Amino acid sequence: MSNRTLRINELVQRELSDILRKRYQAEAVALTVTEVRVAPDLRDARVFVSVIGTDALAEEKMVWLRRIAPDLRAELARRIVLKFLPRFEYVLDRSTVRSLRVLQALDEIEVKKDPDA
Repeated sequence: MSNRTLRINELVQRELSDILRKRYQAEAVALTVTEVRVAPDLRDARVFVSVIGTDALAEEKMVWLRRIAPDLRAELARRIVLKFLPRFEYVLDRSTVRSLRVLQALDEIEVKKDPDA
């Protein structure tokens, strides 16, 4: 991945997070934009979003996010000047949930190893 693509990924992530935080403060309180992956030709991008809460809340927030996606893209186009602004696909990022499960499993192993603790 080129340096330009990496910089665009970071810029889009930062700007999307800012838009969500400022314009959609109440609705986006449980959302975090964890990563953005823009294709090298700048035509498509995947936006990975983490949602704090239950699976039902996560699905509800993803539906909401996809519904406001055209507004987000329009606001992003006003903030970022690129030859092509990518089409965004929003994906639920479950890596935080998996990492918490791994940490819990490691804690359980540690407790079983040291019964005196």
